[in-house]
Amino acid sequence: MLSAAEVAKKYVDIGKGKAELPAGRAFCLAVLAGAFIALAGVGSTVGGALTNKVVGAAIFPAGLAMVVVAGSELFTGNCLLVIPLLERKITLQRMLCSWLIVYLGNLVGGVLVAAVTSLAGTFDAISDTVAATAAAKTALPFGAALLRGILCNFLVCIAVWMALAAQTVGGKIAGVFFPVFLFVLCGFEHSVANMFYIPAGFFVRARCGAEADITLYGMWVRNLLPVTLGNIIGGGAVGAAYRTVYLRKK
Repeated sequence: MLSAAEVAKKYVDIGKGKAELPAGRAFCLAVLAGAFIALAGVGSTVGGALTNKVVGAAIFPAGLAMVVVAGSELFTGNCLLVIPLLERKITLQRMLCSWLIVYLGNLVGGVLVAAVTSLAGTFDAISDTVAATAAAKTALPFGAALLRGILCNFLVCIAVWMALAAQTVGGKIAGVFFPVFLFVLCGFEHSVANMFYIPAGFFVRARCGAEADITLYGMWVRNLLPVTLGNIIGGGAVGAAYRTVYLRKK
């Protein structure tokens, strides 16, 4: 495996390449990443409803494993772009533009998977659970959602860092597993995952008549806004810390 210092140096070029991707390619790869995370959410939801939360948490890392190994662009992982930004390899405008394109692509992927799986009847037997999950997420206090977002993406970016350190496919999958398992088990909030969970609640409510208090205001203002800000803080903290330790000149 690569050392943490080697990963820090490696990510400067990786991040620069991500930020400079043409918009069309970045959006396409972001849609794929949103779909990967959403499909992991499908499996985690079904597994958790049929067994227990530990099983659901053990299934969800499949999403980040697909993102890392199959290659795609995930907003939460791309919060590490603060590294090339602080190294002055990319501009703030370039980073924010990249984040926006990837965020929108992730949203499209998540909503598409939520729609297709709901229409396919995947959640018919557990519609109340899916709707209740969405309702609970949109009912979180702003502060709680923000803090859960920080904790979540701290772990997600550590998972990405560990995957970068590994030099085999098996090592990369093992690297992402435990941090992602931890954040799901602890109930932390992942903005891209919520782009699947909350729309899925809307769809099952419409299809199955599940009772749940879910609104667009709750989705965007009470969940995605604070969770996204928290994800940026948590992921940015990981990037800034490693950059300070390994790349900043004395």
